Amino acid sequence: MSKSVSAKMGIKENVRAIFVDAPADAIKSINPPTLNVASRLQGTFDYIHLFSGKQKALQKKFPKLKAHLKGQGALWVSWPKAKQQETDLTLTTVIKIGYDYGLVESKTLSIDKIWSAIKFTHPKKGKVYNNSYGTLKK
Repeated sequence: MSKSVSAKMGIKENVRAIFVDAPADAIKSINPPTLNVASRLQGTFDYIHLFSGKQKALQKKFPKLKAHLKGQGALWVSWPKAKQQETDLTLTTVIKIGYDYGLVESKTLSIDKIWSAIKFTHPKKGKVYNNSYGTLKK
């Protein structure tokens, strides 16, 4: 039996969460456990999931979402695969944007036939991150 998308993502039950610009079909594919889902970006979150199709929108929203991410939380970013929906995002551009705003990637997966997802977390103190797509800003 294969794991559900939410299990692969490591989403824990009852955590404080928010979905930003998430299509209903994508949330259905994730099939998250019972969550404490907020309707507004207020306070801090264990799980934030942003769906974006354009670099400009991602660059605008990323730092705002990061500001609401708990220290041990995860900010997932999803973008359309293979240039679907006229996206200008690719894995490498999403990683670069994450690093530009001080978060590091740790896992990538497929949500469904349209959406890819990548997990960003706060870097661990003292750990060196070597990624050819992005450099953490000091």
